[in-house]
Amino acid sequence: MPRKTPTALSVWRPLNLDQFLLGAPHYPEHVDESLRQRDAERLAASGANTVRMGEFAWNIWEPMEGRFSFDLFDRAIAVLGKEGIKTILCTPTATPPRWLTVNYPEVLRVDANGRVAGHGSRQHADTTSPVFRTHSRRITRAMADHYRDNPHVIGWQTDNELNTTASESYSASCRLEFQKYLSHVYPDIHAVNHAWGGHFWALAYDTFAQIDLPRQMAPGFISPGHLQDYHRFLAHATAMFQHDQVEILRAINPDWFIFHNLGNLADIDFRGQFGQDLDFIGFDIYPMLYDEFRRTGGLGPTQALHLDLCRAYSGNFIVPEQASGFGSQPGFSTMTPEPGEMRRMALSSVARGADGLMFFRWRPAHFGAEIYWMGVIDHDDVPRRRYEEATQFFGEMNRLAPEILGTHVRMDVGIAGADFDNQEAHKTYPMGMPSPLEDAILLHRHCYTQGIACGFIHPEDDLTRLKVLYVPHWVMWKLEWTARVDAFVAQGGTLILSALTATRDVHNHIPTEQAPVGLSALAGVKVYEFGRLAGPDASGLFPPWPDRYVGAYAPGSVPDAASASRKYRFSFGNQEFTAGHLYEKLELAPGTEVLGQWTNRWLEGSPAITSRKHGKGRVVYVGTYLTPELAAQLAETVCQPAGAVPLLPHLPEGVEVSVRQAEDRVLYFIQNTTDLTVLVKGVVAGTDLLTGQSVAGDLTLASYGCAVVKAT
Repeated sequence: MPRKTPTALSVWRPLNLDQFLLGAPHYPEHVDESLRQRDAERLAASGANTVRMGEFAWNIWEPMEGRFSFDLFDRAIAVLGKEGIKTILCTPTATPPRWLTVNYPEVLRVDANGRVAGHGSRQHADTTSPVFRTHSRRITRAMADHYRDNPHVIGWQTDNELNTTASESYSASCRLEFQKYLSHVYPDIHAVNHAWGGHFWALAYDTFAQIDLPRQMAPGFISPGHLQDYHRFLAHATAMFQHDQVEILRAINPDWFIFHNLGNLADIDFRGQFGQDLDFIGFDIYPMLYDEFRRTGGLGPTQALHLDLCRAYSGNFIVPEQASGFGSQPGFSTMTPEPGEMRRMALSSVARGADGLMFFRWRPAHFGAEIYWMGVIDHDDVPRRRYEEATQFFGEMNRLAPEILGTHVRMDVGIAGADFDNQEAHKTYPMGMPSPLEDAILLHRHCYTQGIACGFIHPEDDLTRLKVLYVPHWVMWKLEWTARVDAFVAQGGTLILSALTATRDVHNHIPTEQAPVGLSALAGVKVYEFGRLAGPDASGLFPPWPDRYVGAYAPGSVPDAASASRKYRFSFGNQEFTAGHLYEKLELAPGTEVLGQWTNRWLEGSPAITSRKHGKGRVVYVGTYLTPELAAQLAETVCQPAGAVPLLPHLPEGVEVSVRQAEDRVLYFIQNTTDLTVLVKGVVAGTDLLTGQSVAGDLTLASYGCAVVKAT
């Protein structure tokens, strides 16, 4: 498959491949060899062109140290290749074999309580371990050398969902590697002590060799600087672990594309070395798993949120694993997609940036910890409705690929995201407050339900295509970002800043200047004072304490119970709102307009929300946190005048709309996420590429029905 050199990381970046990857993860080690020819024929008949394999099979690739066996996968790849199915191989480092952990027990992870991981499950090895990195390079080189000239192998996936099962380790080797990392980051131990506030609680170290790994509540709270650097180290170590593999693969065959499949977002800096090493990112999508456990507002908004978050790191992506049916492990299970829903969810992934998609998995396992995680084919080897839906989807994508490839997802409202430091900074000192993402979800969800093109973007990315940029309480603000958002506003954009933005430096220190540091001149505000408020639906000020702290208060006298009446209110856009989580008292520079003001208690009459013109645009400052009601009012009062309006004028409840576009085409993806027939009015004139029919005005979508309208 022709591969172009990828361009720089950007939310607007399409994939550097000329084919839409379609297929499924395939596990020949789980299947009797007599079924492989039938599998290959069925895959080809469905319209698939690719499988992914090998990620959990290190014990088969290397059954004994230094003795490799490729026969099983060679035969499987050859059978698939004869039917036109290409193979993506995976480095199998997520599941090191038992001989490795027996012979080298020092590679095992250790948790914060000192418990050493047992062999089994996956990700039981510590990616910070130099010994494990040596074995990772060895198996990667052996596999790459063997398949360097195999015409059926077109690309590689590194590992599998790094840091999803576990990201932290407290092993002796991890401690030593952390010390080495710090000795390269800081010129001397005095600089470390300054960064971590060594004079607070007598935390100072005398040498790098004394530095320990941070353990929460052992016995008290940790320095935020220490914790931040530990997670920076884990992200660095993860990137270096992957970099070892990428270097080997690139050197052996530069025509291979290389990606990683994200599961969790823990301790990976995707915009750093990790993402820059890859051609693109893969994102594993299990919408019903997210909806069941993350409670972020429903199946459609939840899937859209995860897809938009992923795209912010590096642009368009592939989905190496998309749910095909019921999924479970012994401790949980998901809901089951209804007829038509599997295809609908796959089209949602495409609508939000997927340039390739594989349904997990081709066949379900008959043994192990995922025996009820269903595949495209059922346990009894009978293709039923999941195979039919996969076939329909593959056929549609094969036809639409020329229209889809090369397009990017439209985004009118950008939410600042994809920044590792701000993600971690909140975790080091959360105070019971919503995280930047938890706050951003409220605006994202409102835009989703209203059909406003919204996503996530890093401030270092190209902001010129946005109409609005919202910064959700980023406590760490790099001064070089100010020039970028200044230019965005001057050229006509609207910037919305939020409470607590730009209030810490890179070490989690509080600066001596008034907040927002580096942004106050642009926003025309300075924060005179701030204070904690109860959440909108809560009765008090404090998050749950550790039991030993709660016990210090007499029954009924815990502080949050005494604070139930402390509700602060403000007016904005001819409405009154209850503030959530935090208030700020603002000082305004000349020329700064008041959009909303506090209406009760001691803040009554002082500004709560402000606006300042700058060039052709303006900067809005919100001195509190979002609530669903405030997010809706911001969209109406601030985003709509900036040009961020619904993509369709009349969007029924449960209908999702998004746009992919290039210079010569605009594609509207319109999807019914409900089991009821709906009528969508005001659809742009064009052709539904799924049916070939002309569309103008009204569009009827059956249960889980979809349309891809190319505007004329």
